[in-house]
Amino acid sequence: MAGWHTLLACPHCGAGLAETGSALACEAGHSFDVARQGYVNLLPGGASAGTADTPEMVEARMAFLARGHFRTLDDTLADAVAAVVDGTEGCVIDVGAGTGEHLAAVLERLPGRAGLALDISKHAARRAARAHPRIGAVVCDAWGTLPVRDGVAAAVMCVFAPRNAPEFARVLARGGGLVVVTPTPLHLEELVAPLGLVSVDPRKEERLEASLGGHFERRATRVVECRMSLSRADALAAALMGPSAHHMLPGEAESRVADLPEPVAVTLSVSVSMWSIAGAG
Repeated sequence: MAGWHTLLACPHCGAGLAETGSALACEAGHSFDVARQGYVNLLPGGASAGTADTPEMVEARMAFLARGHFRTLDDTLADAVAAVVDGTEGCVIDVGAGTGEHLAAVLERLPGRAGLALDISKHAARRAARAHPRIGAVVCDAWGTLPVRDGVAAAVMCVFAPRNAPEFARVLARGGGLVVVTPTPLHLEELVAPLGLVSVDPRKEERLEASLGGHFERRATRVVECRMSLSRADALAAALMGPSAHHMLPGEAESRVADLPEPVAVTLSVSVSMWSIAGAG
């Protein structure tokens, strides 16, 4: 996406970044190479990638989403973001964007809008950079200061990702809004026990309010729920693409999935909520 660098800020000094050949640089001389895959790494030196998506997790997510199992979610997400950005100039930022498919689906609904995919995994950023012609992909820490200029976003998306309320509010333009997707306790419930997945905290909505309250006000919420018919390969991908993958022994998921019926009916159940900056009217 041409010009995506104009949305970014130097992670060291906060100044704007400009293109200098195959790199981005600020006036203070801090420089960051743009990888040949099209993304830029703005994670400060010495920062840990922590529990970033591994190459195996990225491949699992690509395989699962390519099957269209989350299409209903993407349609609802696109509707929500389109409503949020109506009348407001700016880009769409997906924080914790993973491989960029959700952001790509939203941009298809919003001709002309630029998108920024932010994720701590360089493996995910490589894919996100190619997910849509209008996406710029950046490696950064969602819990830190986002390497994005103030007020450049008409919408911030947060899909199954960390919620950094102060930074979300900072990068949003006046009149912009936040769209958050969180799983309900019913999400993938048929796979939790058989595959040893991490279960959803029943107090998830309470925690959401606590994390965003003071910075944002909830405007609307829609629960998206449907049944997915998954093959064993799909169920395995669902297990390996999320945080549960960090807690499994090698081969554990493959062994467990062999005992599932095929196909297996699995529930998609998520909450899509829309928020405005507190006091914005």
